[in-house]
Amino acid sequence: MPPGTPGGTVSAAGLSRRWALGFLTPAMLLIGVFLAFPAVWTLYLGLTNFRLLGPQALHTKFIGAGNYQQALTGGDFLHSLYITVIYVLLSAVIGQCVLGFALAWVFRSWRGPLRRVLESLIIVAWIVPGSVVAFLWLAYLQGNIGPLTETGTLNTILGGIGVNWWLQWPMLSIVVFNIWRGTAFSMLLFGAAIQAIPPSYIETARVAGASSWQLLRDIVIPRSRGHILTNLLLISLWTFNDFTPYLLTGGGPGNQTQFLPVYIYQQAFDQGALGYGAAISTLVLLINLVIALAYMQILKERR
Repeated sequence: MPPGTPGGTVSAAGLSRRWALGFLTPAMLLIGVFLAFPAVWTLYLGLTNFRLLGPQALHTKFIGAGNYQQALTGGDFLHSLYITVIYVLLSAVIGQCVLGFALAWVFRSWRGPLRRVLESLIIVAWIVPGSVVAFLWLAYLQGNIGPLTETGTLNTILGGIGVNWWLQWPMLSIVVFNIWRGTAFSMLLFGAAIQAIPPSYIETARVAGASSWQLLRDIVIPRSRGHILTNLLLISLWTFNDFTPYLLTGGGPGNQTQFLPVYIYQQAFDQGALGYGAAISTLVLLINLVIALAYMQILKERR
């Protein structure tokens, strides 16, 4: 009998599909267990009053959109959303993007060991684990950890002034910390974009008498627009979901650095309101999707 007919052998296409299904099944199971199921479970918890302790832990009730209504009408969630947006704009959109582009532009034609040393230091600040960086910055701005003096390293450099930076300037401290830590990614991405510009374009512009600002405005930035939008998308999402500030300030003082990831953690685990925390997580996911779709639409229009 010919292959593929009843009673005959399996066709080559059918055998290939079976092999493909056999290879894909373990991956699909892992995705289902570690991604799909937690996502569905989070959506379900957001519609309940489930708590870690108390009667609701044993007798969970379905409350529908109650958690979402509480979040959108209460002041705590809206306050956390507001300061999170400010944090993203200052540290990621303005700080990391602008500084990363400036460093890439300065390093484009700079040769020598000093450049390699500076680039290595910037990249090290990016790849060091967040817990280690948080400890170093606590010592730098506060300095009451272990054998370090209570005046703090920065205060000592400035002449022994007694400023508690984490207490008096918490938002500024977090913004500077995030710019210092995350600028390396923008620098590397923009460096690759600038190197991809044909040198003849830049040389022709210089021969024509273009200034550095005109060169940036008319050649470099237009040809790097896709990289700029991609960079803004990634660093905005990373900063929006960054939990590292909790290691530095714990959300304080007075909820001044209670960004959304910190707020979710405190509500879900410190307060035990897992249902409410799951609802806020869903709202954060929707906000991330809106940001991503907005950037993708802008990128599509630019193309």
